[in-house]
Amino acid sequence: MQNKQKFLLFSVLLLVLVFGIAYAGVKLTSNVGKSAAQVTSEDASKQLEKLYKNISPKIETPVKGQVDLDPVDIAAALPDINKFPITVKNTTDNFVEIFSSPEKGGTGVDGWLTDVATDFNKSNIVVDGKPASVKIRNIASGTAKDYITTGKYVPDAFTPSNEFWGEMVKASGVQTQMVSKRLVGNVPGIVISKAKSDALINKYGAVNVKTITDAIANNELAMGYTDPFASSTGLNFLVTALNTFDSSNILSEKAVQGFEKFQANVPFIASTTIQMRDAATSGALDGFVLEYQTFVNAVDLKNGYTFTPFGVRHDSPLYAVGDISQAKLEILKKFAEFVTQDKYAKVAKDKGFNGLDDYKSELAPIDGNLLISTQKVWKEKKNGNKPIVAVFVADTSGSMDGAPLNRLKESLIRGQKNLGRDNSIGLVSYSDGVTIKLPIAKYDVNQQSLFVGTVNSLQASGNTATFDALVVAVKMLQDQIAIDPNVKPVIFVLSDGETNKGHSLKDIRGLIETYKIPIYTVGYNANIKALESISSINEAASINADTDDVVYKLGNLFNAQM
Repeated sequence: MQNKQKFLLFSVLLLVLVFGIAYAGVKLTSNVGKSAAQVTSEDASKQLEKLYKNISPKIETPVKGQVDLDPVDIAAALPDINKFPITVKNTTDNFVEIFSSPEKGGTGVDGWLTDVATDFNKSNIVVDGKPASVKIRNIASGTAKDYITTGKYVPDAFTPSNEFWGEMVKASGVQTQMVSKRLVGNVPGIVISKAKSDALINKYGAVNVKTITDAIANNELAMGYTDPFASSTGLNFLVTALNTFDSSNILSEKAVQGFEKFQANVPFIASTTIQMRDAATSGALDGFVLEYQTFVNAVDLKNGYTFTPFGVRHDSPLYAVGDISQAKLEILKKFAEFVTQDKYAKVAKDKGFNGLDDYKSELAPIDGNLLISTQKVWKEKKNGNKPIVAVFVADTSGSMDGAPLNRLKESLIRGQKNLGRDNSIGLVSYSDGVTIKLPIAKYDVNQQSLFVGTVNSLQASGNTATFDALVVAVKMLQDQIAIDPNVKPVIFVLSDGETNKGHSLKDIRGLIETYKIPIYTVGYNANIKALESISSINEAASINADTDDVVYKLGNLFNAQM
């Protein structure tokens, strides 16, 4: 009996000890996680001051450069057309080249048009007494429009995601002829987490563009959309949103004021669909825009999200472009007829197309000139009364010497025309140490001249203190916010991604998370993974700026974010 009591007592003591250790471990782990991942605003301010003082950046007097006041030259910024892959080669000399949007002109589930065109070229179709074929080039609708309207490269035909791009091409003065209103069916939509969707239904009675824009304007929904200069779905959402504010005139004062109120609560405009989806899956967004064909092929979205269609349909119209010959027009007509076969409709269904054929476009046809004006209003009003304050962080370490630094300079000087006069900018360079090359100031002609002169003066040498430079950029922005709390801060890092001097990302990650400043990274012959790890902290984009298209990519980034 006595032994039994001793055993019980020992067991109780052992349980208490185990529980105590476990509890202490949980508490310790919890506290460690908290301190590592979270920094209070007060602690962040103290840490920032300490780091900045320790880094002790140099401050240089900026020098002026020659300013080019000509408008943005889109054609000059466009890369060589061969940057965009030909997914189907013509098999005869009697052929037409077709620009195709990527969701159908690529490979795999995005290769419906590629598959159909390959079969067409094997079908021995004869036009004008000679075998005919097609050539498919995979290129985003907005970029394709830029090539065509600038005249830098004009294909025989163009099949964008929706009719908006065809209307804008027509409005620019390029001759177009619609060969087919629909090659394959698709619909844009707003993808929202089921929990948030249920909450909207409980409050507003339904989920549609009107209730969604109301919820965003009331700061009840965090939703992102893509750049309407580049993205079919982004442009469609912009026009649809404006239409909800005034259906009689999407550019009326009422519509624009409604848009500004709504836009003030949009967390960010995504440069790419991938960036937007990453933000959603990380929990930073409640919803985002996406085409239905992409939605049904995304396994990670099927269970936790709902899809609400909006705007005009994305039925991939086919246009003949320019003054093409009758023979080429006949090839296009035969191709448009060829794709309507039942077997290709089945292939389309298998790849996620034709899934919401009952959905009718909510918007009446819109003139191309009105669409172009809509894009301009978005550019002017997207930041509302919150001007952007940006710091450019330029890597001038030895590894950037030669082509990378020359390309960095070229892309900044040519891309700076997209920055916007109402915004403010500064520039920091770094190698072994950090130098404030250009203090933050409004981007008027004087600051533009100083920016150009500063960029031209950059020289490469030494090691790479990337995260020291980020600390300095954050400090500059926080000082600016102290003067005007109404501004929106952003950082652009231009680097090859390598770091071998000063602080590490681990040292300052909590600081970056606390201040929530998006950091866009642009890599020149870069370690892209290293740069992506910086951009992913606050859901910004990382661009792999190879030597072919860095100017165009950077211009698009500045256009969307500045």
